Amino acid sequence: MIVLSSQIKYKKKAKLRFIFILTVLMAFIGLTESTNGSENDFPFHPGEKLTFQIKWAFIPAGEAVLEVLPSESMNGVKSYHFAMTVKTYAYIDPFYKVRDRIDAYADEEMTHSMLYKKRKEGKSKRDVVVNFNWETKEAQYSNFGKKREPVSLLPGSFDPLSVFYAFRLHDLNEDTEIEKPVTDGKKCVIGKARVLKREKVRVVSGQYDTYLVEPDIEHIGGVFEKTKNARLQIWVTADKRCIPVKIKSRVIVGSFVGELISIEKGDPGQQ
Repeated sequence: MIVLSSQIKYKKKAKLRFIFILTVLMAFIGLTESTNGSENDFPFHPGEKLTFQIKWAFIPAGEAVLEVLPSESMNGVKSYHFAMTVKTYAYIDPFYKVRDRIDAYADEEMTHSMLYKKRKEGKSKRDVVVNFNWETKEAQYSNFGKKREPVSLLPGSFDPLSVFYAFRLHDLNEDTEIEKPVTDGKKCVIGKARVLKREKVRVVSGQYDTYLVEPDIEHIGGVFEKTKNARLQIWVTADKRCIPVKIKSRVIVGSFVGELISIEKGDPGQQ
């Protein structure tokens, strides 16, 4: 535990953020050509719940949960509601306690984002809201009500969480480079990624046939920017559902690995 304590204190800016692994991936993984299916054909439905265990330097540090919640109306538009919660385990809390939540909303056709919210507890608190105004084609970021200058939206822009679900609507192939506009309210960029290969991987929840995807981390910044030869990889199932089963990063503070430990399927009838 002495070694663990010194490592955490050495690079506090890393903050054991699971969002650092998952949300960054979602923001920059991009999309391929649309399958143009109806919402009933979507690979996810309200009630779906994906739970990941995150390890840092081989130490189980906490869990991240991705959920599809019941649909809601946003400005008169029926919208999907996605949520992501992250927390450290009790024995990690004394070193750095994480209790975060992200809520994201996208129109039911999954063509663009409607609203993005992020709440972070702890020493560095956040209460972020990003409003999407598609009439003016701008996104407005605020933190505890303090607004920044709006940023211009590219057509079909998604927030860092909704883009992950949009990604799951599309087919993957080996050696394909994919891209899509994504915004966190501070900037709007074209995220890029490449499908490297198809392979079988084994994680806590079982063995899966997957595609290995590696996103471009040029726009990520932070600890990635400070790390020479930094890398971020994700393995998603090679089927219609495109479920992430393993996520791995290599940065200056060590290696992070996230593995899928449980899946709860959604109910199309809840749509």
